[in-house]
Amino acid sequence: MNLKFLPTITVKYFLRFIFNIITFVFPIRENKVTFASYRSNVMEGNLKYVYQEMESQYPDYQYSLLIKKFNGSLMGKIEYIFHMLKSIYALATSRYFIIDDFYFPVYVIKPRKGTDIIQLWHAVGAFKKFGLSIVNKSFGPSKEYLQHVRVHSNYSKVYVSSGNVTPYYAEAFGMEEDKIFPLGVPRTDFFFDIDKIKEAQEKFYLQYPEVINKKILLYAPTFRGKSHDPEKIPCPINIGQLRAVLGDEYVLLIHLHPYMQQSSWIQEKDKSFALMINEKLTIEELMAVADILITDYSSIIFDYSLLEKPILFYADDLEEYLQERDFYFDYQSFIPGPLFDETVSLGDWILNEKYDPTNIVKFKKDFFDYLDGKSAERIVNHIHGKNIGEIEHRSLPENSEFVIEP
Repeated sequence: MNLKFLPTITVKYFLRFIFNIITFVFPIRENKVTFASYRSNVMEGNLKYVYQEMESQYPDYQYSLLIKKFNGSLMGKIEYIFHMLKSIYALATSRYFIIDDFYFPVYVIKPRKGTDIIQLWHAVGAFKKFGLSIVNKSFGPSKEYLQHVRVHSNYSKVYVSSGNVTPYYAEAFGMEEDKIFPLGVPRTDFFFDIDKIKEAQEKFYLQYPEVINKKILLYAPTFRGKSHDPEKIPCPINIGQLRAVLGDEYVLLIHLHPYMQQSSWIQEKDKSFALMINEKLTIEELMAVADILITDYSSIIFDYSLLEKPILFYADDLEEYLQERDFYFDYQSFIPGPLFDETVSLGDWILNEKYDPTNIVKFKKDFFDYLDGKSAERIVNHIHGKNIGEIEHRSLPENSEFVIEP
């Protein structure tokens, strides 16, 4: 046995021991639902939308929220241990245990009969590989680790955006396709609610009145495996160059992955052009105000395609990323927008090219089976065994514009 796995193995058997004691003493509470995530300190994304829908339909349920983002400090590790103990108790006593990402305690116990573990994976569609699709890659689990911890095991149900991605999730989670249901992605309900879109725009301009009348670029790069050490991650885009090309008519909003934090990307001279926005607004709210999305390998492209606005790809480390992570499709033929690897050409396209939405519209239809803004409702009904019925397939109103007049 590799000694580096000894702490993991010790924790696994300790949690399993505690779990077995709890199951011996406490019954499952049929009205208890737990929502758990390490991604944020607040309820957001898919968990938020399902929680709100479930609370609306079942107000008498007991809801337990284990939402906590941990850092790598000693205190953070101590907090994480106590959090896992809470998770084990919740796993032993909940009727439904709902997560949106990797969740270690789920993989080291044998769930009780009568407990459903629901995975609302945080990413939409299938783009970069994850889970068991990247075994022995630098970003994925090793075969030796999997001998001790069966990551992504024990899921009762998984919900995805389209039947077209079901095989990829089955591979990534090592599970049967008949437990994966293409009923939609709850957080995308936001994009079908005109009132929420307008509220998001009003909220944004109240916080940033200086950008009224400017065209908004949203830069949302994906997570890198070692990005917990943010000072060593340089900004791929040369912000100063982009500002020089675009001038004062544009503003660049930078939103990083929840596991990344970076405040040193923006130089003093560029602070009127670029804004680092991570926790002030949700990513959905930022997409609602953005005129153009710029990303590299992020699954945010699926969400943003619902708005049928331009998506630009800036990837100057593609070969390296292919080795580290790889994709389910050929990257260059798959992406629904132009690809750049240097800043000036990116800026030139923004200034001079005429946008054709054809590729975006096709992309959206390929990766969403439902376009009705009812994903959370459909999933909550399905979790409870209700007939989801025939749901109208409809998209946003054609040529819709959600603009707040300054």
